Amino acid sequence: MSEREGAEGCHATCGTLLGGRVRFAQPARGYRAAIDPVLLAAAVTAPQGGRVVELGCGAGAGLLCLSTRRPDLRLVGIEIDAASVELARANVAANGVSERIEVLVADALRPPPSIGASFDAAYFNPPHLIDSRTDPSPDAGKRRATVGAQGDLAAWVAGAIALLRPKATLIVIHRADRLDELLAALGAAAGEIVVYPLWPKAGEAARRVIVRARKGLRSPLRLAPGLALHRPDGSYTDAAERLLRQGEALVI
Repeated sequence: MSEREGAEGCHATCGTLLGGRVRFAQPARGYRAAIDPVLLAAAVTAPQGGRVVELGCGAGAGLLCLSTRRPDLRLVGIEIDAASVELARANVAANGVSERIEVLVADALRPPPSIGASFDAAYFNPPHLIDSRTDPSPDAGKRRATVGAQGDLAAWVAGAIALLRPKATLIVIHRADRLDELLAALGAAAGEIVVYPLWPKAGEAARRVIVRARKGLRSPLRLAPGLALHRPDGSYTDAAERLLRQGEALVI
């Protein structure tokens, strides 16, 4: 992994995702994408040739992974941090997918009305911590990406729902211990909810869940079988490898 000068003079490390299929630069310090955006992108479903929006896209890891798996889609990323948007746009150009991906500077909690309720799917990986319950990072970028205020999750959901067509799909990855809050935020706005646990190892409690819902529908919640990410020795399971390295879809 090499290092270069990135947005606004910040150093960025240049590496790859999906087993080398995606070139990806991200800040050398502060918030750095792990496996969450890759898993989230693997779970996105949309009709052939559809339009999909990611709220809080950061440097574009999720957008690039989804675009690699589904080159038929037209993607829009929304990100409030201008430096991250600059880096995301550079990543999009470096991967030769500028005609398929647009990245906008905007607040995910208050998406611009000009975008319209025109998307077939929306997805996001919101801040997982609440500011009143944690000691935030001194790095502004990492703090913005990982820590939010009480009630922000509901605003993330509302912002995403507002961008979707009727019956379109919303996909979220979040902490398992905040599942109740996420389900409450979905409330009456979405149904056909599926909860997909992500276990660190078989037999351990899930730390993350992927939740999928559809705008305006009503049907009972379903708990999916889920996925164990690691073997006892810490290496990825075969199923996780296929998602993270080979770019397979995560079927929920």
